[in-house]
This record gives sequence, C-alpha cells and structure tokens, in this order.
Amino acid sequence: MSAACQYLSLCKKSEVSEGKAIKIEKNGLTLAVFNLNGEYYVTDDVCTHGPGSLSEGEINGDEVECDFHNGAFNIKTGEPTAPPCMIPLKTYKTQIESDEITIEI
Repeated sequence: MSAACQYLSLCKKSEVSEGKAIKIEKNGLTLAVFNLNGEYYVTDDVCTHGPGSLSEGEINGDEVECDFHNGAFNIKTGEPTAPPCMIPLKTYKTQIESDEITIEI
C-alpha cells in the first residue's frame, strides 16, 4: 500500500513575477519557484555543481543559468544544458490550489 501524497504550500502565484524566480525555504527544503509564461515550476535552488542559487540566476526561455559558474539547467526537466553542470537538478510536481503554488512531497 503506497503512502498518500502530501502537498507543501510554497507561496502565492502573485509573488512570482513573469519570467522570474523566487527562493523559498520551507520544511528543510531550499527551492526555486519559476514563472514561465504563467506556468509555475519548482526545482531545488542550489546548483548541483556548486554553491550558486538558481533563483538568482538568469532565465532564458525555459533555461536558468547559474550565477556561480554559468552552467545551465532546463527548468521544466532539471536536465543540465550547459557545462560545467552535469548532474540533473531535482524538480517537483507543482499544483495550483486557489492562488497557492504547492508541490508534492
């Protein structure tokens, strides 16, 4: 028997501007919440290559460039798209409940 899914509320949609990201620290997680054309995506905030914060990185289309070593990831899939990043980024299943962005944990 599988455990029931739990959801963690992160922030309101209005807190994440179009084409931007914000950092959320909750329940021991440090996350980046992205708004790409009104669709919301959540990944771990820390780059898998170094101490860079992806919520502070530059967003180009569906990619985010880390501000530390300029590696990049696909925001939707977590896959690395530019070196030196080689390890995929953890992504979270995102849902909108009323005006709240939530993730499955």
